[in-house]
Amino acid sequence: MYRIDIMTLFPDVVGDMLCESVLGRGQERGYIRVECHQIRDYTVNKQKQVDDYPYGGGRGAVMQADPLYRCWENICREAGERVHTIYMSPAGKTFTQRDARRLKDDYRRLILVCGHYEGIDERFIEECVDEEISLGDFVMTGGEIPAMAVADAVCRLVPGVLSDPSCYEKESHWNGMLEAPQYSRPEVWHDRAVPPVLLSGNHAKVDQWRRKQSILRTRQRRPDLYEKLDLSSKEDRKLLKELEEE
Repeated sequence: MYRIDIMTLFPDVVGDMLCESVLGRGQERGYIRVECHQIRDYTVNKQKQVDDYPYGGGRGAVMQADPLYRCWENICREAGERVHTIYMSPAGKTFTQRDARRLKDDYRRLILVCGHYEGIDERFIEECVDEEISLGDFVMTGGEIPAMAVADAVCRLVPGVLSDPSCYEKESHWNGMLEAPQYSRPEVWHDRAVPPVLLSGNHAKVDQWRRKQSILRTRQRRPDLYEKLDLSSKEDRKLLKELEEE
């Protein structure tokens, strides 16, 4: 079983979200487990205060190291070992599909730490955090949404959570490319028809069309990814020639 522990001030919100749909079924079937921990439960004051004014002055408050540490320590003690710990931070490395695969393959258990206010005490990061991850170059009010995104991206790769590996191996970013367009019924909608090749029943031609569209979409929308692609195969060179002639 793959397990993720999320340290948060809002465990009910996070837990409810990750117990729905695909991840909910994955937990029911015992493939994954996502456990949320209320940081306030690890304070030593009656007010359950987890933050205080920052040293050096400035607006806002900073989450204190001690409640975070007590929560983290309890999780590691229950696990019987130090658990790989990730702080969801705008100063972290931008999360990618490659990271999701790495975290699924390299670890059987993760701790995701959700910050709030002006951030968390740097000393907790220095002592307990193994890596910092960001969803992008923007700031949110808390780490819960980023933590849920990381948990979702990692857990869906665990064998058994999705019905078949092809469910994610043919998606955007798995092989460095964007996924080809998808269509469903009806065949014509608002005078827009499904591409004829998808109705042909010729699986080889369908695969070729999807590969071609994937190359085209990646080139148009994500030139940074396109530049890294290896399109040197005979089949890809043929598709590139066709795209140039269109």
